[in-house]
Amino acid sequence: MKETHKHLNFDFEQDIVLEDTRIRLSPLLPEHVTDLLPIAEKQPDLLRFSPSPFGTKENLQHYVEKALKGRKHEQRYPFIIFDKHSEQFAGSTSFGNISNENQRLEIGWTWIAKIFQRTGLNRHGKFLMLRYAFETLQFERVELKTDSRNVQSRRAMEAIGAVYEGELRSHTIMPDGFRRNTVYYSILKEDWPRIRRTVFKNFD
Repeated sequence: MKETHKHLNFDFEQDIVLEDTRIRLSPLLPEHVTDLLPIAEKQPDLLRFSPSPFGTKENLQHYVEKALKGRKHEQRYPFIIFDKHSEQFAGSTSFGNISNENQRLEIGWTWIAKIFQRTGLNRHGKFLMLRYAFETLQFERVELKTDSRNVQSRRAMEAIGAVYEGELRSHTIMPDGFRRNTVYYSILKEDWPRIRRTVFKNFD
């Protein structure tokens, strides 16, 4: 008989802090616009595959306000990413599309400054978020999605053991009017012990 564990409901009121020796994810706040603005202004193309306009103070303020509104309406839980090695803010990520009833959530809305890309920082963040979803919440499913053209993001998802599930055509309208195809990936709770043991074997 399959062993069952009672899952916890995701608590949007709680200040969730996820950290290890490399990274700290803490709740995104309005004042973090100041911390993230240098990244947005210097690297306006970071969100070129996202439907969110980016690259100016106005766009960043709108991005943060939308993220915080998502938390207020219990749809999304945004974090700011802090790199402990350099003691700098590095970007943002979120839990979203959270369904307590169906015990699933999505990890996404992730962007980090180019200087931190391919340094392992993002992988540390994904480990902490996956561990929280599967071990703390005892959820059954984590979803990830991206623009079908975003090869770097797709390879990163596959590298952490996410399974490709398919492509939704003409799924999301972009700021320039282009309608992107969106590809979906997932990790299930039953996949997690193997992924934790292999992909994240030196993490904790």
